[in-house]
Amino acid sequence: MQRILITGANGFVGQMLCRKLQQAGHHVIALVSPESPESAHAAESLHCDIRDAVGLEHAVSRSNPTHVVHLAAITHVPTSFDDPLKTWQTNVIGSLNLLQALQRRSPQAFVLFVSSSEVYGEAFKQGIALDENSVCRPMNPYAASKLAAETAFHENFRRGQRGIVVRPFNHIGAGQSADFATASFARQIALIEAGRQAPQLKVGNLQAARDFLDVSDVCDAYIALLKMANTQQAHPRCLNICRGEPIRMEAILTQLKALSSSTIEVVNDPDRMRPSDIPSAFGDNSAIRKATDWEPAIKLQDTLATLLNDWREKVAEMA
Repeated sequence: MQRILITGANGFVGQMLCRKLQQAGHHVIALVSPESPESAHAAESLHCDIRDAVGLEHAVSRSNPTHVVHLAAITHVPTSFDDPLKTWQTNVIGSLNLLQALQRRSPQAFVLFVSSSEVYGEAFKQGIALDENSVCRPMNPYAASKLAAETAFHENFRRGQRGIVVRPFNHIGAGQSADFATASFARQIALIEAGRQAPQLKVGNLQAARDFLDVSDVCDAYIALLKMANTQQAHPRCLNICRGEPIRMEAILTQLKALSSSTIEVVNDPDRMRPSDIPSAFGDNSAIRKATDWEPAIKLQDTLATLLNDWREKVAEMA
């Protein structure tokens, strides 16, 4: 049994990862923000803002982790434009605070830093599957802050810190905020079915194609990498986590609509229209498949059904 500290444990990915690790028999310590409730899927919950270096060092000392998964971050791209300072303070300074705390209190811990495929940015304009050696050209404050944090982690790896950086591509599933397009589609369909929204589904740009994974598959990839940390084998310092296939947002919406018996009109909403400079963004997952036994296991249609049913339950609870 490992002692695994999860930052951002009450987030979309964090909740599922905590649950999976706890079910596997590990001692999970959830690090959550000061205003968040305790995690329902961890043996312990510690409250701390990762921008608080002293508080974070105390939390690391108290948890004494063998492994750390660093998820805590500002992850919503529009929010990163609205408040770039908070984004950099959280994503970069917060990461530096964690690295310093680990150096001082748990230098032997293995740390998995969750970056993002957003760091590739303009490189996606090549229209090919990008691998870990592709140039990174961020296009928003979120992506830039993640790439800066990657640099900090690699510097610590160079100096002996054990760990790995991962770049997950788009992941979706139950529990995701409606700030993100697929969850917004599912939420609106559930509201329409319940008679709580006119039968018009408001959308933004549907032409962009992205590389989608089920959040459960993403968590399984993290767990496979944590297992690899316990072996003596050499491992890559950075890995993509992706399906390796682009799918258009229009196709996502079509599949979601097919799961509903309601008659739904799709309406373009100017407030949601953000024409993408990146028509297609997808990755090459050969490196992680070579390093571990992981591969995507959940079909996209099953993910979308789970997502829609989750929003149906949430809408029913609103009544």
